Parts: sequence; structure tokens; C-alpha cells
Amino acid sequence: MNMFMSGGPIFMTVLTILLVAVFFAAWKAPRWVKDIGTIALVFGFLCQIMGIQQTIGTFREVSMSLDNVSGIFDLISPGVLFGALKASFNTVIYGIIIYLIALIVHIIQKPRV
Repeated sequence: MNMFMSGGPIFMTVLTILLVAVFFAAWKAPRWVKDIGTIALVFGFLCQIMGIQQTIGTFREVSMSLDNVSGIFDLISPGVLFGALKASFNTVIYGIIIYLIALIVHIIQKPRV
């Protein structure tokens, strides 16, 4: 639950809906399973890029209020910076897990020749 909240509740909810869609598609529309998994993977990376962009924007605003760039590390500790980067990876990891589940379901459902 902690990873869910730190990854961004909106982004993680969309990814959870895509996970449910993978299982629903496995039941009703097997051809869409791999496509939904790919969408989850791409959406995870998109969310990470948006999170990093927001973090960089925040640091840019703080650094503009300072006279020199090196003063930013006096206000913001490296732990905060790396914590933000760690949180941005939650959506990517979740997207990759959903993609792997979709691939496994796709392989299991693939008709044998």
C-alpha cells in the first residue's frame, strides 16, 4: 500500500485498472491481452517521466530563488532527491509487472500448432 501511495494514487489506480483489464481480456478478448500489457508498460514509463519532470521543476523553482546553484543542496538534502527518484520508479515497476503478467497469460492462451 505504501508503494501504491508513493507512486501516485491516480497513476497507480490507472495501472490497477489495466491489470484488471488484462484478466478480463483473457476471459473475453484474448487477442487484447498483450496490447493491454504494452499499454500498462508505456503508461508506467510515462508516469515516471512526468514525476521526474515535476521534481526537476520544483528544484528549478527553488534554485531560481537562490543566488547560486550550489546553495540548493543546503536547502534540499540528497535523501529527498533520491527519495523522489525512488518513488518515480514505482509506476515503472508496476507497469513491468503487469506487462509480464500479460505476456504469461498470452503464452498460456496461445493456441498450439
